[in-house]
Amino acid sequence: MQIIEYFNMVENIELYLIIGLLFFTIWFILNTVKYYHGEKRKVKNLHRFAKEGEMDAQGRLAFHYQKGVMVKKSCQKAAFWYQKAAFSGNEEARGYLQNFLDKSKKKKC
Repeated sequence: MQIIEYFNMVENIELYLIIGLLFFTIWFILNTVKYYHGEKRKVKNLHRFAKEGEMDAQGRLAFHYQKGVMVKKSCQKAAFWYQKAAFSGNEEARGYLQNFLDKSKKKKC
């Protein structure tokens, strides 16, 4: 009798583990989607602020394009936004633009 009760208890533990893993998987997927949409919203706002002339947003947007972070990697767009930020007076962007142009001569982006 004790052996049967032990096997019934083990089956219940497995069921609880499966249910727990199911809930964890659903929670993980929902939070991943939430994070992804939040990051996309940040990049969308960067575009808006960069177009309005904010030099910090222009420099950060250029970095996103250079590395391909949450946008499609584009050397031309990265160079464009680095140039806009440098012309707006961002000294850091001017240094990044110079480094970016030196690297692009040697290899693509």
